Amino acid sequence: MRVRRALVAVLVAVAAAASAQVAYKRAWPTLAADGLHDPASPALAILQEPSEALSALPPDFAGNLVNWMASLDGGYIKPRSTVLADTRVTLRSTDVLLKRTGELPLVVFPHRQHTAWLDCTNCHDQLFQQKAGGTMINMFLILQGEKCGVCHGAVAFPLTECARCHSVARGSDAEKTFRNLVRE
Repeated sequence: MRVRRALVAVLVAVAAAASAQVAYKRAWPTLAADGLHDPASPALAILQEPSEALSALPPDFAGNLVNWMASLDGGYIKPRSTVLADTRVTLRSTDVLLKRTGELPLVVFPHRQHTAWLDCTNCHDQLFQQKAGGTMINMFLILQGEKCGVCHGAVAFPLTECARCHSVARGSDAEKTFRNLVRE
C-alpha cells in the first residue's frame, strides 16, 4: 500500500510539473508578424526566427520571456564585454539600497547584474551620479524613459515587474543588513 501511495504521489507531481510547463508556453511572434520587419522582404528567409533563437534559453515570465542573467550565468550565451579590445571593463558586485521609494518597498540596485552587461561608464555620471543620494530617481522619470527607464521597458525586463526592484520590505531583516552600507 505504501508503494502504491508513493507511486501515486510521484505521478501527481510529474503531472503537475508537466501541466505547469504546458500552461507556460513561451511564444514569440514571427519576424514577418512582429511589426518591425517587412513581411514581403526576401531577407526574412535568411534570418533566424526568435522562437528558434530564444527557446533554448532559460525562461522568464515577462518582457521577451528570456531570463538573461540565468542565460549568462549558465553559459548559454557569451556576449562580448567590449567592442574595442583595449577597453577596460569594471565588474562590480556591490548592491545599493535605494530608500526614496515613498510607501513602496525599498529598491536594491544590484551592480553585478548591470556590470555583467555594461561598463560603469554607460551610466556614470551621465544617468547617475556615483555619490549616494546624488541622483533624483523616481517612477515618473523612469516611465518617461529616463534613469532606469533608459533600459527597463526597452531592452531589459519591463517596468510592470515592480517586485524585481521594489524587493525589500521596510523594517525587514534585509533592510537591516544594509544599515552600514551605501545609502541613498
